[in-house]
Formats: sequence, structure tokens, C-alpha cells
Amino acid sequence: MPDLAIDDVFAPLTRVDVDPVPWLADRREEGPVTRLDLFGNPVWLVTRHADVRAVLADTAAFSNDFAHLAAAGGDDDGDLGLADPGGLGFRDPPDHTRLRRMLAPAFTARRLAALAPAVERVVHERLDALAAAGPGADLVAEFATPVPAMVIGELLGVSRADQESFADIATGRFDLLSSIVAPLDSAAEGLAHLRDLVARERAHPGPGLLGDLVRDHGDHVDDVELAGLVDGLLVGGHETTASMLALGSLLLLRDPARAALVRDEPGAVAGAVEELLRHLTVVQVAFPRFARADVELGGQQVAAGDLVLCSLAGADRDPRLAADLDRLDLRRAPTQHVAFGHGIHHCLGAPLARLELQIAFPALLRRFPGLAVDAAPEMLTFRQRSIVFGLDALPVRW
Repeated sequence: MPDLAIDDVFAPLTRVDVDPVPWLADRREEGPVTRLDLFGNPVWLVTRHADVRAVLADTAAFSNDFAHLAAAGGDDDGDLGLADPGGLGFRDPPDHTRLRRMLAPAFTARRLAALAPAVERVVHERLDALAAAGPGADLVAEFATPVPAMVIGELLGVSRADQESFADIATGRFDLLSSIVAPLDSAAEGLAHLRDLVARERAHPGPGLLGDLVRDHGDHVDDVELAGLVDGLLVGGHETTASMLALGSLLLLRDPARAALVRDEPGAVAGAVEELLRHLTVVQVAFPRFARADVELGGQQVAAGDLVLCSLAGADRDPRLAADLDRLDLRRAPTQHVAFGHGIHHCLGAPLARLELQIAFPALLRRFPGLAVDAAPEMLTFRQRSIVFGLDALPVRW
């Protein structure tokens, strides 16, 4: 296959309306692994469901270590001068194991059940704000964006003022439209703010997760590492859930039967949310992997140090997973989708995201039974070339 243009490198992050571009399905059917060339360096794109799961599960062959990304395509010394964003996504064991073990108690079924009333309060507070802004408003600005920021704030146990800053910290972190390194520049800015938050919490630990981390692990975790953990929770849990709330609402409002199912059938909500997660797969590619040694992958020879990208959006439309996956079917039997990743890097906050979506969608549709999109389809602007797919705005009326 000839070298592909830079536009092809970004094709896995491009959609037509909410659907991946046909290019992605073509690559998936031509072979499980496609070579893309970015500035002369090979990038291996994995698109089939089984192969994506295999790569994500194989920490012996593939590394997530941030040092690989910082060195890729750098100057003569192999250094881009990028700030390490911290968190779990760019960590290998044993660091990943240690950090994930610190956070895991916050996401048990018992802790999430205790958090559910706070999620309910946040959702209804933002529905009140949406109503006050109406009878027409932007669902992204009034509802989809603030809900997950406030929920993460409740989880961490921080003030409302800090909660209001969270959405700004996450904004731009996944946007590759302006430059390859823009998300990491954004990370450096956000981390400075979060280090101030951690320092305040260390002086006066609060009742939430951040206070627990300071009390339980503060003697052997410094402020930089704590800020990285908070950043990982914030960025991983905010933009993804905000995008799901906006895009999921769009798909529900486009079809009255879908909206009625979520509004009127409580027993169907969990399955409907699972299908929306699969169909949208807003995290379009997993954190980059790097081959630890020369390895054969899907019939391709991948050299040590090569970057491997797993297309989660491609995997979740793979006909080998189930039939007719380009169609949204809210009554579909659950699939083994990879919207939350797979393996040791499977999203730790997935249960919280599901809880938010299962509360927010029915509450929105019940509060505004006549809710409708207030824009022609061609007027909606989607976030292209963004690792997390989303909507810039969703005008609605009622």
C-alpha cells in the first residue's frame, strides 16, 4: 500500500454526522492493521474488534508509557519538551497498578450508590438552569457540559467554584485540529491549576475522594502525582460524559420512539445507554501504544518503538462483533463493546459514567416532553480531529 496523506492519519478521528467515515470501514475490511505514515514515521491502525481487544490487553508487547510519546517525532534529542500529564492513561505497571489501586475504592458499587443522590441533585439543578435559559437554549452549555464537571466535583469533594473551573481545564485536551501537541500544552495549563487545588486540600483535607487520597496516601504521594491523578479523573470523566450527553440527546430527539423508550420504560434505560455508548464510541481511539519489541500484528511487521493506534470506533462497528452495527437499536442485546477501552486500562470511571447517563437522559426527557432540536442538521458543528468526538452546541426548544 502506498504512503497515505496526513488527512488519512486523521481519518479515524473524522465523522459524517455521528458515523465514522466510510474510509474506516474500508480499512477494517481490507485487513486488520493498516500502516499510516505521519511525518515519515509509521503509525499502525488497528480496526477490528478482536484485534483491538488483543492489543489493549497485551501489556507485555505494548507500552503506554508517556516517555515514548514525549520522544516521538521530537528534536534531534528526541524530546518534544512536553509536560507529563500524569494520571493512569500514560502509565505501565507497576506504576499503573499502584495508582489504580489508590483510586479504585471510589468506584465500588457501594460508593457509587452513595453518590447517586448527588448525581440526581446535579442533574435537576442543571435542568432548572436549562428551563431558566429557555424556552430555547444550548443543551451543551446549559446541561451536557456542566453536569459531569459538577459530578466529578462532588466525587472529589471540592467547592462549587472549583467545580466551575473543571470544564475549562478539560476543554481542548483532545483537540488535534490545531496541532498534534495542543492537547499536551493544554494539560500543562490545567495541571498548574490542579496543583494549587491539591496544595489547598493537603492543608485542609475535605470529605471527598481528594481528601481521602491526602489522608490515606499523602505521606508517599507528592502534589505533582496527586494533581496528575485528579487530572486523569477530570479529563477522562468530563469530556467523554459531556459528549455522550450531547450526542445521545441528539440521537434520542431525532426519533420520537427512541425518546419515548428512554422516557417511559425505566427497565429499558440501562440497555439503551449501553447501545448509545457502543454506537457513538465518543473516545475514537485508545491511548497510544508503543511496541516494546519487533512484533507481527495482523500480518504486518511492527518495529520496536512504533506507534500503534486502536480504533475503538472502528471496533464497535465491526460486523464480526454483531450484525448491523451501523444501525442504532436501543433494544439490542448487550455487546462486548470497547467504548470504555479494554484490559488494565479499561476506564475506571465507567460505572460512574453509566450512572450519570442513566439518570440524566430520562430526567431530561421527562422534564421537557416536547424537547426538540432547534437547528437544521447541516447547521450542527461536530468536533472533527478530536480524540473525543463531540458537538460544539446543540440548540433545543420546548
